[in-house]
Amino acid sequence: MPNTHTWSITNLERNTSDNSVTIAHWRCESTDGTNTASAYGTTSHTGVPSDADYIAYADLTEANVLSWVHEQVTKADTEAANNTKIAELATPTSTSGMPW
Repeated sequence: MPNTHTWSITNLERNTSDNSVTIAHWRCESTDGTNTASAYGTTSHTGVPSDADYIAYADLTEANVLSWVHEQVTKADTEAANNTKIAELATPTSTSGMPW
């Protein structure tokens, strides 16, 4: 079974003067059903209310903001990195501990 990846927006920072989003906090959670890995980051944005494609803060959806994130963060690379983490968790190549 392939790993599943769930992308989410965990927070938005915005200017109080015009409610334009300046920073989106994102997370990609991945699992193979047993092991879980995640990636977290932020992306910067400069929304201009007079732009034709501007979306008012009250009208934003998570899908809108994720599309902005994916313009800056390569989805396939992030998911591949999580897949690598999951593979390491499933079949560790190193460990720690003491013999006593």
